[in-house]
Amino acid sequence: MSAAPEITYEVRESLGAEPAGGAGRKWRWVAFGTVVTAAVMDLLDSTIAQVAAPTIRSELGGSYAVIEWVTAAYALAMAVGLLTGGRLGDIFGRRRMLLAGMAGFVLASAACAAAQNAAELIGARAVQGLLGAVMLPQVFGLIRDMFAAHEMGKAFGVYGPVMGLSAMLGPIASGGLISLDVLGTGWRAIFAVNVPVGLAALVLGFRTLPKAASAGAGTGGTRRGRLDLTGALLAGVAMFGLVFPLAQGHSLGWPAWLLAMMAGAVLALAGFGWYQVRRQRAGRDPLVEPSVFRHRPYLAGVVFSVVFTGSLGGIVMIFNVFLQNGLGFTPWHSAVTTAPWAAGAFVGSAIGGIAMARLGRRVLHAGLVVEAAGLLGIYAVLRGAGGGVSTVDLLGPMVVGGIGMGMVFVPLFDIVMAGVRPQEMGSASGVLQTVNSLGMSLGIAGIGAIFFAQVGGLGQHVPLYLHAAEWAALATAALLAASFVLGFRLPRKARS
Repeated sequence: MSAAPEITYEVRESLGAEPAGGAGRKWRWVAFGTVVTAAVMDLLDSTIAQVAAPTIRSELGGSYAVIEWVTAAYALAMAVGLLTGGRLGDIFGRRRMLLAGMAGFVLASAACAAAQNAAELIGARAVQGLLGAVMLPQVFGLIRDMFAAHEMGKAFGVYGPVMGLSAMLGPIASGGLISLDVLGTGWRAIFAVNVPVGLAALVLGFRTLPKAASAGAGTGGTRRGRLDLTGALLAGVAMFGLVFPLAQGHSLGWPAWLLAMMAGAVLALAGFGWYQVRRQRAGRDPLVEPSVFRHRPYLAGVVFSVVFTGSLGGIVMIFNVFLQNGLGFTPWHSAVTTAPWAAGAFVGSAIGGIAMARLGRRVLHAGLVVEAAGLLGIYAVLRGAGGGVSTVDLLGPMVVGGIGMGMVFVPLFDIVMAGVRPQEMGSASGVLQTVNSLGMSLGIAGIGAIFFAQVGGLGQHVPLYLHAAEWAALATAALLAASFVLGFRLPRKARS
């Protein structure tokens, strides 16, 4: 393989003094609001389209794959971009990249709202995901830059609940906006709302975020950084090659070239690993520190994360597509029906966070059992109630399943990262964020393939949708069972 194309930059920043035009300590909470807004916009846009996807397909047309790609395109692009997003912050400075990413995110949101066909929307969603990958890695670094050590607990004490409430209320807000049909915008409102919110955050961020917020530079020094474009390209090709066949296989009839694409993706992934090692040995910065994969518990954690977040894609299929396309629920009715899962996840997150230090990986096993019980409860309700299933019927198992999911999701990062050395933390956390997004894309595509294969393209036919939802529930429970087994390979204790 030829030498990697590289871009070299020099960034001069004075980190010791209050920057000219900077916010100062008295404005740090306003600046904090800008940073949180960026994180919330990213979180909402990764989930809010799930409620709208059936409505979007009915208006814009296309195959069932459109429902999958509206969410999967965002998650896949996020996975591809996260590997370089944090590096961009190192090179250009976190403040600059957060504001640039947010400005692009606002424009991409406007493009989503204005899309005239499914291809335009999916393309705009992919751009959104890439720009979200530029914004998100800057968030924690900016918070560390803005607050003294003794204030960090207070800052993250605000950040965590805000993100939890956003995850819980996002689907409800999506259903509400679609049902209100503000100025006749319908589903477009869920993307258009980012424009005024993002512009307001941009103005505040430009005025209040510290200009010296960056990482890796010495005081008053010159920092040189390099982008590993070949590594990013190989990783992107590998991830796309894994997701695309799963999402399109059913609608295309599984031609041989799709199977060849999956095989090529495996080769591209192996090539990425080989190239990262070669780059490190040549004395250049790799996109991912290869040594992190020598920690077997961490490697098991990466596989665990892909399988577990893949199960979330199954939940998307069961909840939103089945309720709307199968049972004829409105987006608002569907959002209200799924809200107990999100509420349960909020409770489970608190349980997992509290129990993590004492139970270690056992809290993950407990959460998986609880979540599987909720999913099997949903399966039982679908078998028993049939086409007459109601919001009340699903209330109990949804709360239980959500609690279990929250118990796993929150402690997962600290447990997987337990054995990683300090100098490997950046690469290890970047890989983990990336595989979480990749797992979501794979889950949506894989469980979606099972779901829509059962539906058979016959439209709103309740028995077929019921059967498909039952299969999707069982497939998702199987992923949870696989996660349970993989969990025994994780570190026993969370990192301190």
